[in-house]
Amino acid sequence: MSALPQTANAVPSVQLLINGEWVESSATEFRDVVNPATQEVLARVPLATASEVAAAVDAAHRAFATWRHTPIGARLRIMLRYQALIREHSKRIAAILTAEQGKTLADAEGDIFRGLEVVEHACSIGTLQQGGFAENVAATVDTYTLQQPIGVCAGITPFNFPAMIPLWMFPMAIVCGNTFVLKPSEQDPLSTMELVKLAVEAGVPPGVLNLVHGAKDVVDALCTHPDIKAVSFVGSTAVGTHVYNLAGAHGKRVQSMMGAKNHAVVLPDAHKEQTLNALVGAGFGAAGQRCMATSVVVLVGAAREWVPDLIAKAKTLKVGAGAEAGTDVGPVVSVAAKERILGLIASGEKEGATLALDGRNVEVPGYAQGNFIGPTVFTDVTTDMSVYTNEIFGPVLVVIGVETLDEAIALVNRNPFGNGTGVFTQSGAAARKFQSEIDVGQVGINIPIPVPVPYFSFTGSRGSKLGDLGPYGKQVVQFYTQTKTVTARWFDDATVNDGVNTTISLK
Repeated sequence: MSALPQTANAVPSVQLLINGEWVESSATEFRDVVNPATQEVLARVPLATASEVAAAVDAAHRAFATWRHTPIGARLRIMLRYQALIREHSKRIAAILTAEQGKTLADAEGDIFRGLEVVEHACSIGTLQQGGFAENVAATVDTYTLQQPIGVCAGITPFNFPAMIPLWMFPMAIVCGNTFVLKPSEQDPLSTMELVKLAVEAGVPPGVLNLVHGAKDVVDALCTHPDIKAVSFVGSTAVGTHVYNLAGAHGKRVQSMMGAKNHAVVLPDAHKEQTLNALVGAGFGAAGQRCMATSVVVLVGAAREWVPDLIAKAKTLKVGAGAEAGTDVGPVVSVAAKERILGLIASGEKEGATLALDGRNVEVPGYAQGNFIGPTVFTDVTTDMSVYTNEIFGPVLVVIGVETLDEAIALVNRNPFGNGTGVFTQSGAAARKFQSEIDVGQVGINIPIPVPVPYFSFTGSRGSKLGDLGPYGKQVVQFYTQTKTVTARWFDDATVNDGVNTTISLK
């Protein structure tokens, strides 16, 4: 059955996946999926009812009883089939992703590929989920650990990476032997739906992966349901904090990846052209709608003279619809997002920052209704201004000048967020000092967006992360499993009877 049946008005209605079946929701409230370049309504998303969410969790709970005992080899072979299907369909899904989210086709393909890398890593579960063994910890006594699945897990994902972030979650969870309930963003669930359909095609059994749609009521239901053991979240700080507190209060493991204000520190000895390319790409790519986007440039010493070159580079970017060839900066995701960003730009002017490059009122021929904002640069910014204290999540770059590397490090460390940061320099000593003293979870050296490859874990810190264990990599295997320690002694017929032992020591 198609996941998007046509309704009478020719606007598809997005379905739910419950126990292996695509079903129409009985919801009475729907949200539109809107193409941000044209305002065309692509689909209607139901806000699932409480009974539908409960049915999805119940299906996952029942499926766990058998899925947890599925051999590791069978699980990883499903992942092998899954990664092949994603490769086969990536361009088709990228076109859907661009239509609903707005990012360029090239960036949409990158979105899918970075998620695919996690699926590929999931194929290594045979080594990732191994326990440990120690022989003869006492006479004829052995101790070993088992990494066992924890049960039903839930994932709540944001609008900005509708492919990559769901793929951070459910493949690793289910390959570890858990079952899963996924709630994608209601703003752009269509590409996520396509990835879920491919997972079913790859052989994920009924009930192992379920999908529901909704807003706060559905999020709260997942965070409080007694059968859900772990919740993974990526999104805004306000919602992430709510999820962490609510799910934690109900006894669940929680990993909550939240907001950011990522700084790039530029030293005067940095390779100028490569650095400017990196700053502009990381600041304005995806219209700035990345939690790891560079949003603050800290120019140190003589690097402060680079501002005109930075602005000139930003002016070369083409603003347009993501599906159009040559587009560098697509629209932001919604009218509401555009209004919020424009409000913050206005506040920057009001508070005394210099609007060195104004991206408002940009016109894109043929797309008069699009949510477009061009690259925008503020200079003369202080750390108490709204454009610095808020995560703008748009194509707005804030520039601050300081005298020394020590000042730059102190500035970054004072910011409450700790998602990512970067330093641009040709000095190994300066880079080593920076990586040692900076209090941010992910550090790039001449890398503007230091998102780690899946063999390592996503390690945001401070105000950007709640929970001890990050997505994917070794940490997420710990998150999706529980350690059971077994201490065993086996007697044979020749064993000497040592009598009753009333102490706590093993003999």
